[in-house]
Amino acid sequence: MKAIIPVAGAGTRLRPLTYTQPKPLIPVAGKPIISFIIDQLVEVGIRDFVFIIGYLGEKIKNYVEQAYPEINKEFVNQEERLGSAHAIWIGREHFAKAEEVFIFFGDVIIDANFQQMVNHPHSCVGVKKVQKPWEYGVVETNNQNVANRMVEKPKIPKSDLAMVGIYKIKEVELLVESMEFNIKNDIRTNGEYPLTDALQRMLEGGVRIDPLTVDNWFNCGKKEVLLETNSNFLDRSGYASTDLPEYENTIIIHPVSIGENCKIKNSVIGPHVTISNNAKIERAIIRNSIIGNYAHIKEIVLQKSVVGNDTSITGMRQSFNIGDNTEIDFSSPQV
Repeated sequence: MKAIIPVAGAGTRLRPLTYTQPKPLIPVAGKPIISFIIDQLVEVGIRDFVFIIGYLGEKIKNYVEQAYPEINKEFVNQEERLGSAHAIWIGREHFAKAEEVFIFFGDVIIDANFQQMVNHPHSCVGVKKVQKPWEYGVVETNNQNVANRMVEKPKIPKSDLAMVGIYKIKEVELLVESMEFNIKNDIRTNGEYPLTDALQRMLEGGVRIDPLTVDNWFNCGKKEVLLETNSNFLDRSGYASTDLPEYENTIIIHPVSIGENCKIKNSVIGPHVTISNNAKIERAIIRNSIIGNYAHIKEIVLQKSVVGNDTSITGMRQSFNIGDNTEIDFSSPQV
């Protein structure tokens, strides 16, 4: 089995962070998003990977090559972002002859029984019930819980089962043919070639695709979800830092994840804070935030914040001569 990991998106909803940092490399609980994906697939025995890269793709390639020298990997560049099916289709020469493929979109973190998906006798798709199905590709099922229709962002949804971005496909040749048919005949949805439309064509050709419900789905494309995911994983066993050095005059409120070579003094850190390697923090209070590599934060209170790599933030200093019966409030509105 080969894994296909599309990671060519620009991450526009996380700008300006993603102007220089690809979304799959953003740390969550001390670990880049793409590492969650690769580790889960390696754990179920997958060793052959095809990465579809594009925006800031060299950074993703460099990270994967350095962090995962033991896996077999190919990198395909998607120069035009024309949809998820187009991204997968351009890498077809690297997986077209595989017996099965596992597709895992590179901007999501998922809790699921991946071994169940790998062992499932039919093609299958990960799903989760959502409140706003019109924002996603959805699966409609028959009374045997087998998919009978897939629709990309339907205006009037007939199902609340959203596709979460993981798929196991056994009919690989037919998948390639279905994507190619839509692309060569310019059959688009919302101006793009989504994978959903290719899977619908496979359903019409008689292929059985079973929806399998995942336990948790963290779609890390928005700041709020990114921070929620960070908090969720820090609360779990094995993600938070447990053996931290003594930081000068600093209070650590667990759980937190603090990387290597960080210099922290006169600060309060936590709870639910991820700080990446080589960060420098002085006289700051930080909670529920993600701080990038080599960031320098000084004299400021941060909450619900995502700070990129090599960023410098310094707070205000004031000097007052204040008379009696005075009230001054510099605090921002609560969020």
